Amino acid sequence: MNEKNTYDVIVVGAGSVGTPAAMFLAAEGLRVLLLEGYASPGQGSNKAAIGGVRATHSDPAKILLCQKSLEVFTTWEERTGVDVGWKPGGYCFPVYTGGLRDQLQGILPMQKKFGLDIDWLDADGIAQVVPGIERRGLLGGTLSPRDGQVSTLKASVAFQREGQRLGVDLHVKEPVVGYAINAGRIEGVRTEKNIYFAPRVVIATGADAIAHGRMLNTHFPVTPDSHEAGISAPVEQFLPPLVVDMHEGPEGKTANFYFGQVHSGQIIFCYTPKKAFLGHNRENLSEFMPVLASRLTTLIPRLRNLLIRRTWRGLYPMTPDGRPILDWVPGAEGALAAVGMCGQGFMLGPGVAA
Repeated sequence: MNEKNTYDVIVVGAGSVGTPAAMFLAAEGLRVLLLEGYASPGQGSNKAAIGGVRATHSDPAKILLCQKSLEVFTTWEERTGVDVGWKPGGYCFPVYTGGLRDQLQGILPMQKKFGLDIDWLDADGIAQVVPGIERRGLLGGTLSPRDGQVSTLKASVAFQREGQRLGVDLHVKEPVVGYAINAGRIEGVRTEKNIYFAPRVVIATGADAIAHGRMLNTHFPVTPDSHEAGISAPVEQFLPPLVVDMHEGPEGKTANFYFGQVHSGQIIFCYTPKKAFLGHNRENLSEFMPVLASRLTTLIPRLRNLLIRRTWRGLYPMTPDGRPILDWVPGAEGALAAVGMCGQGFMLGPGVAA
């Protein structure tokens, strides 16, 4: 066994989970190898995320994980001197139907039990935090001011550099092609270039989880589902929260949509397709901007002259129950799966990693 190629932990996948995981492991004094098939970290689903981070979920496990993520993001610049584009302002869920009102108000007691700063605002209150919002039919909504937004690109680079400062060995353009398992225990990882040894391996491979499950003689029920997003030219700051409109669109194509104004002034936006686009295809669709523009300008008419800079498409690694898979791999003792973040990998990432 080559001592140079021997580590305490190998992390496979330098994305939303893997990059901070390697950093936190190195901070514990462990010798860590971070392997990535792309040319640099964050080039999978991470860079496609729009950067919203909230702890105000309905699942207690996600609440706890994202509370840790928020702690990491909100204190990062103070602790390291590095700007990750943190913008406070919270999340706002405006409500136009009685059913959604009852649903959101129904989970408020549970959310408050976990110490979350979230409240129901009447229509006037929502209109104050979301200037220009359509008032017809507006019943109110929730606001969680301690949530916020982060630059996915800046955060990825920040975690990478801090990890390397702590001693992480980062190998890019080196996809994993197999895992070494002996007598039911993980012993290492094979790449296209080399073999590396470690008694612990973290699998953080996002939308490619199924392929890695096969290499480990198991099945990760993770199905990629593509979503499109876009960003505008910068405008004067006017929108503090990230806004989530949960109702289905009248065009029959959108289950919901969400948008926010990032720290540098651009409006960033995305919608959830009513019919899932399954698979790894990340090509832009011609229907995205007409559909999104209609939803955005219907909710906030003042945005009708917004200049759009670009659009892109990323993958949501979905699980059957919408919950992440965080567990030891059967038949490969020492291998830990951290996959299936269901489109919330960026906000869950630091919490899962820690």
